[in-house]
Amino acid sequence: MQVTCLGGVRTVTGSCFLCRHRGFPFLVDCGMFQGGREMEKRNRLRFAFDPSQLAAVFLTHAHIDHSGLVPRLVREGFRGKIYATSATADLCRIMLPDSGHIQQMEAEWQTRKNQRSGARPVAPLYTAADAEKTFPFFEEVPYDAPVSPFAGLTIRFREAGHILGSAFLEMSFPSDGGSKTVLFSGDLGHPEQFIVRDPQPPGRADFVFLESTYGNRLHRPMGETLEELAQILRQAAQDQGRIVIPAFAVERTQEVLYALHQLRSEGRIPALPTYVDSPLAISATDIFRRHPECFDRDSLEILASGENPLANSTLKFARTAEESQALNELAGPVIIISASGMCDAGRIKHHLKHSLWRPENHVVIIGFQAQGTLGRKLVEGARKVRIFREDVSVMAKVHTLGGFSAHADQQGLLGWLGRMDPPAGQVFVVHGEESISVEFAGKLKEVLGPSVRVPRLMEDLVLAEPSAEEEAKAGLPEGDRILRASAEEVLLRMRAVSARIASQSWDEDPMQRHHMQKHLRKIRRYMEKLEKMVGAEAE
Repeated sequence: MQVTCLGGVRTVTGSCFLCRHRGFPFLVDCGMFQGGREMEKRNRLRFAFDPSQLAAVFLTHAHIDHSGLVPRLVREGFRGKIYATSATADLCRIMLPDSGHIQQMEAEWQTRKNQRSGARPVAPLYTAADAEKTFPFFEEVPYDAPVSPFAGLTIRFREAGHILGSAFLEMSFPSDGGSKTVLFSGDLGHPEQFIVRDPQPPGRADFVFLESTYGNRLHRPMGETLEELAQILRQAAQDQGRIVIPAFAVERTQEVLYALHQLRSEGRIPALPTYVDSPLAISATDIFRRHPECFDRDSLEILASGENPLANSTLKFARTAEESQALNELAGPVIIISASGMCDAGRIKHHLKHSLWRPENHVVIIGFQAQGTLGRKLVEGARKVRIFREDVSVMAKVHTLGGFSAHADQQGLLGWLGRMDPPAGQVFVVHGEESISVEFAGKLKEVLGPSVRVPRLMEDLVLAEPSAEEEAKAGLPEGDRILRASAEEVLLRMRAVSARIASQSWDEDPMQRHHMQKHLRKIRRYMEKLEKMVGAEAE
């Protein structure tokens, strides 16, 4: 098996790994890059593969940084199956159209801005209609059930404990007369989370792609986090202020509702009016109610008692834009939970614009904030931020609660990997900001030795070479196999070069722009020939 790292390496978003086994290419995740304009430009680069040639896509979970480019993949020719757990498929059916709607709105806004300056209109990355066209390709898979998309490969979805339906992938394939196992961790969950189950042990593996989002820190214990939240809410009630909680629509919103229910039940906070202001979060909460098979024992016991933390008398939902706008006229104290979790899109920006400048208000940050996002600026103590082209003073009290993270911390990651018996032969540290991934890899080397490394973007990793006997079983003569493999390798590299050239503007040097455009046309002509060659070999 060969793996090319197309995203989610030395960065915390854009998770995507192109795997090739016996001539069959498939993806593990197809996520969107997030975290500022420069990072998001990567979403428009040409794919480093032909979507129509992919055999399958395996989604570890529904978060947009793992699934958000699937609509573009289908629009550009993918016709295979998208394998996911049932809960992940249900969440994608609401999250992907929502993402498409956001893409449309942002493209319309940028187009209006461009028209005023005489610039060209901007097309959306994809639309809500594009997202809906992905639905027929989803294939729902139960946890732990073997899936064989083609001969010689078996994949199982194991509980990752991150969000509803999340999984790590266990891949097994024959090699050198035996078998090899590769694990893709996806995002691993924090064991103290509410609602979802804890991650399963990893079992045996020869290769592990391990996330490192919080590989350099430890989360605060949940008990301490709940007490800090209770203190904030009591203070806000005394200040008659508004409590604004930016929360991801999936998992984090439901976790906060669960925590508020527990604190009220124990008499530790007053029964403050609570509003969930996110159509996506409202739909996601409905999906949570439909998937109790993903719940942990404590949550099932609460449901069995007749209580429902996701529905109570103090909880209200703002579904329409008008209802959302009306929340900014409410007198405090009131709790507003709104998306997005990094404060970079959606209704939360309106609530922050109306709340940040008032000193009696409180903003509670409960999740990871990527570089370049509005949430990151607030966490880092910015005294003024720009929202909707307007400078807003930060006078409200900004709190950061680490215990709500849906990601395992350093101890959780080491503990999960430490349950592997025997230890993994090779560990690739992925899905983390570069400095964090490198630091965490150094920590792992203290335990595992030199078999730990941090891959780079577009790096090709050869996990195991097939033997001649295995290739013969695959049905390709050796000469044809070498020719096709070489053509595929060259084609993959040429696509990467083409994408890099196309992403540059070269505005400051017209002569260089002319030469690069000339080279780009030549590369694309060769790519067309190679695509025909690979296609002929496949036939």
